Amino acid sequence: MDLQLQQKIVVQTLEDAKGQDIQVFDTQPLTSLFDRVVIVSATSGRHTRALADQLGRKAKEYGIDIVATEGEDGGEWVLIDLGDIIVHCMQPAIRDYYRLEEIWGDHPISLEQILAQTLPEPDKLKKKKT
Repeated sequence: MDLQLQQKIVVQTLEDAKGQDIQVFDTQPLTSLFDRVVIVSATSGRHTRALADQLGRKAKEYGIDIVATEGEDGGEWVLIDLGDIIVHCMQPAIRDYYRLEEIWGDHPISLEQILAQTLPEPDKLKKKKT
């Protein structure tokens, strides 16, 4: 699936689930392991797990493989590995402590640009494949 479409699905899902302070970074110049890092804040452990759960459901709906999910038990920091995109759902105190933006933040991507894209219905994507 196209990377632009994948990041749109991720960002739109996090927006819809009331994720806060969403930031997207292009990591292609920094590593070959993944192409994007998305960092989002949640209001509580329950909200962090809900963001991860909603993203997992939406990824499956669109046929995006979930490589791994970690941290759901604690809920302070849940990591979702979608292969090309790594998503960090974090409570604000954890996010402030680890400051991932300082590691991956050299190449931010505009949320407005991502959200301006039209998201096709999952069924239309499946029909295109066949």
